[in-house]
This record gives sequence, structure tokens and C-alpha cells, in this order.
Amino acid sequence: MYRITKEFHLSASHQLDHLPADHQCARLHGHNYVVVVELAAESLNDDGFVRDYHDLSPLKRYIDETLDHRHLNDVFGHSKVTSEFLAKHFYDWCKQRFPETSSVRISETPKTWAEYRP
Repeated sequence: MYRITKEFHLSASHQLDHLPADHQCARLHGHNYVVVVELAAESLNDDGFVRDYHDLSPLKRYIDETLDHRHLNDVFGHSKVTSEFLAKHFYDWCKQRFPETSSVRISETPKTWAEYRP
């Protein structure tokens, strides 16, 4: 199995207001998110790629135009915008456009991340 990954960055705020008031994530706060998309294939295409990295440009545009420097609760219309939710959201978004998508990892900090891999 061949695997490639590409990393994207965004800064955004969220508030998990369904948590107890004394929970640090219940307060409005932000992260410098790192989104890592993995694509996998049993064989390479005619150009010798799983997929050309340039083909992932629509994801960069989506991040920049829709999510970067936004309040994610407003973007998604709810307060359960966790890293787990974002990993699944990005996976679904990518899978529709890039069938080779095999997983998405979202890091909120250098030491924490969530991953969606069906």
C-alpha cells in the first residue's frame, strides 16, 4: 500500500459550551490547528503518484475561505466542534473529492490530536 500525506494549517476559535462551566474548554479559546490528510492506494497512477499533491489545492482554498480565522461554532452551527468532529468533517469533505483519502488527523496542540480513520 502506498501512502502520502499533506499538512494544512488554520487558526480558529471555538467554545465547547456544553461542558461544565469550570472546564477550560467551556471558555472561548482558539487553536493553531494542523490538519494532516492521508491518501492511500494499492498502485500508483500513470504519473507514478497516489495523487498529485497539487490536486489537494481545493482543500487549502476551503480552509482559507471557510475556516481560517473564524469562530467554528458559527461556521458549523453548534458547540460540539471538537477535534474528533473536525477530523470526521475533513475526512468526509476529502473523501468526496479524493477517493484515495484514508485518514485525517487534527492537532490542536503539538502534543494532542484526534484522527478519523474508517
